[in-house]
Amino acid sequence: MTLIALEEHLIPADLVDQIWPTPGDQRGVLPKLTEVGEQRLRVMDDAGIDMQILSVTAPGTQQVDTEHAADLSRALNDRCAEFVRAHPDRFNALASLPTQDPAAAIIEAKRAITELGMCGVVINGHTHGKFLDAPEFDEMLSAIEELEVPVYLHPTYPPAQVAEVYFGGLESQVGAALATAAWGWHAETGLHVLRMAASGVFDRHPALQIVVGHMGENLPFSLMRADAALSGFNPDGPSVADTVRAHVHITISGYTTTPPLLCALQVFGADRIMFAADYPYGDASTHAKFLAQAPISPTDREKIAHRNARQLFRL
Repeated sequence: MTLIALEEHLIPADLVDQIWPTPGDQRGVLPKLTEVGEQRLRVMDDAGIDMQILSVTAPGTQQVDTEHAADLSRALNDRCAEFVRAHPDRFNALASLPTQDPAAAIIEAKRAITELGMCGVVINGHTHGKFLDAPEFDEMLSAIEELEVPVYLHPTYPPAQVAEVYFGGLESQVGAALATAAWGWHAETGLHVLRMAASGVFDRHPALQIVVGHMGENLPFSLMRADAALSGFNPDGPSVADTVRAHVHITISGYTTTPPLLCALQVFGADRIMFAADYPYGDASTHAKFLAQAPISPTDREKIAHRNARQLFRL
């Protein structure tokens, strides 16, 4: 079974101090994030993964100062392009953008896609507390739409005020986990998508396609509940649920149990689900084995494993 993994993270070694959010490496992932060569290829081979789509790990470029964002994005994209050139049959990459400066983001998106050959862009959650439904991002989204590439909308760390209210008062490691992979990342990214759908972003950008990971960031389970609550606000247009299912694709990254997959299949359908291992945070072999053994049809398995990714990212 051919496997294309779509949410596979890195940090160029010379740019760690500009990306890595906290001192230390309690999970021991930093060496794996900075290595994009033989060790990573061995992991892929052991798991049966044919290609990784590389993206800079959260918080990426979205939280740095505006005056540094464009230069950092350019440097990150140049490094990613070097990794792809070294192994073009095994890697492609998503472009980092300086969303703090939408005009600069347009320039960098065009360069990364048309000159460096990247297959999409990655935006790590909010930009200094602003979501993509903010008006200042409209021209940037139009440019991405014209480039005919998807946006991988990845979670990021919550703003300080949100972290304090929702995750404060807990033992530090428990609060940090709830703010991120245990709950907060998924809830916030699902909210981000719903904001875009409910505020008319996809009406203004009818060709825009978004990818979210982690089995849909809570959307498969909660989409129809959200649709029912929001249904009265746009009586003449498509429903929120229909809008999301027309513009959003999901990956299985981080989720390797059957019930969430079956829910996602029922809500989004097999044509909008793709494989990802969330490397190095997720175990590549565990994800590959899960998909290989999942109780789904061979046709759906092939779509999720590689066919949908090839079509959406034009690989």
